[in-house]
Amino acid sequence: MIVQACINGARPREFHPRLPLTAQTMASDAAACVAAGAAELHIHPRSIDGRESLAAVNATVLAVRQACPGTLVGVSTGAWIEDDVERTRTAIGGWRELPDYASVNLSEVDAPGVMELLRNRGVGIEAGLATLADAERFVGLADHGRVLRILIEIDIRDLPAALDEAHGIAAVLERAGVRRPILLHGVDATVWPFVELAHRKRWSTRVGLEDGKTLADGRTARDNAEIVAAAVAIFRPVPAG
Repeated sequence: MIVQACINGARPREFHPRLPLTAQTMASDAAACVAAGAAELHIHPRSIDGRESLAAVNATVLAVRQACPGTLVGVSTGAWIEDDVERTRTAIGGWRELPDYASVNLSEVDAPGVMELLRNRGVGIEAGLATLADAERFVGLADHGRVLRILIEIDIRDLPAALDEAHGIAAVLERAGVRRPILLHGVDATVWPFVELAHRKRWSTRVGLEDGKTLADGRTARDNAEIVAAAVAIFRPVPAG
């Protein structure tokens, strides 16, 4: 069970004043998150104009590694980043500073191809499952056991519906005999209920400005580190006395 920090995602600059968008601000923010208890980092590298970019992975991963030696660093491969299958594959094939793992969304057409490319490059895979259809597609892959972990990542704002989808995905994995670690996370209003659920289930979780900017009591967090510290407190409560 770990708490992963997702420090920026696809959020726009105006989402939060402390949203890190350059390699150096991501590196310093990541170091603060690790100091707050994050075991791993999930980042969306940005180009000089602030847009998400797979070509920016080299400089960003290097900067984050220098700031956080020994901490696993992951990136997104979301199809929207390059918005073209061949550009996505070319960018991944050109990485020189390899991340430890990369997230692949099973809802995307080229997900199996991206997964195979990552394996060939020695990059671990987080298989992102947002729907029951994603889960069924994933367990239907011949090599579904060859992933680092599974992300149950629900982008449904209504909490009861989000919980139903998460439990349904877990049931698909269970029926298929999948025995890979699970990381559960929500978005905005479902972030903290899902942190609590992950803790009860003994799954991992992630928090940070990619997923939401508020603390469990609804206050806007000062920064990613404050969000991480709050999640770590749930996962590792201080013993009484």
